[in-house]
Amino acid sequence: MARSVLRWLPSVFLVCACAPACAIDPLPAYGADPAEVSVSGVSSGGFMAVQFHVAHSGRVKGVGVVAGGPYYCAQGSVWMAYYNCSTPSASAPLPSVALLKAEADALARARLIDPTDGLAAARVWLFSGTRDRTVDPAVVDAARQFYALYKPPAGNLVRVADRPAGHAMVTESAGGACGTTAPPYINDCDYDAAGELLGHVLGALEPPAAKETGRIIRFDQRPFADGDAYAISLADSGYAFVPRACELERCRVHVAFHGCRQSVQAVGERFVREAGYNRWADANRLIVLYPQTIARTGPGFQGGRWSFVFNPRGCWDWWGYTDARYHTSAGRQIRTVTAMVDHLAAPRGR
Repeated sequence: MARSVLRWLPSVFLVCACAPACAIDPLPAYGADPAEVSVSGVSSGGFMAVQFHVAHSGRVKGVGVVAGGPYYCAQGSVWMAYYNCSTPSASAPLPSVALLKAEADALARARLIDPTDGLAAARVWLFSGTRDRTVDPAVVDAARQFYALYKPPAGNLVRVADRPAGHAMVTESAGGACGTTAPPYINDCDYDAAGELLGHVLGALEPPAAKETGRIIRFDQRPFADGDAYAISLADSGYAFVPRACELERCRVHVAFHGCRQSVQAVGERFVREAGYNRWADANRLIVLYPQTIARTGPGFQGGRWSFVFNPRGCWDWWGYTDARYHTSAGRQIRTVTAMVDHLAAPRGR
């Protein structure tokens, strides 16, 4: 199969170099409500959702996390990301959540993230499957403990840990068998994780659309990444689901971060189409933003520039492969996604 792919790659590059059809459209502005932003994610996307939430807790209303852990868990170390913060043990224990809270509070005092006072009011939904061997449930428990240190009101912090799911986005009817851990990392567990997390984070929702009437758009991510998405292991293209109502009315925005080996590069549009968000979004005036990573394995040259990134599984940066500020509002991936959200909130026609 690999040889056959290599045979047609040159022709694809030639077509893309010559045909306008290969151009990527810009992200439209929809005048979305900048005060109604929420986030969620799976695996590395779960860690990224927590990072994005903590960095921007003044504007992000809440977060849903599937198989992700506490803020700044890896502390800039790929070793800690792979061991301590995924499969902790006696020799590689999880970091103290009190230490992680102290780090967040210090970053807030330095104005590198929003004041952490906002975390007390956030609505947080956390999930782990009982058959997940990739990210141990103890890691998700640590995320619960981190948020609990900010003393949220009763009911704001929800932890779900009773489903026999593998390491995957859990859905009502899409994907593979519930207990598996395999591409596209979307599992049919007769459980609507997207609907549950959106309902908790956003409040009461209208029932999901029986048939979606909105559209999935593919857009150019490069302008939001200072013109060089490749340098920070992001794809040239991102995706968004836009309900028909949002073409004319003001809507909320939800950012859904895919997991490692779950980007469009890896599994096609499976996560964008099957993770379960779109039918809820369609009925509830909610634009869902699906930013995209790419896998990279070292030095690379694009756009006349060299860059070095080691991210072979196309994960979001929750251990510092882009730079040391990755977990702050100045982090290059966080800054890029923030710019996308800001653009969605810009007046229509921009």
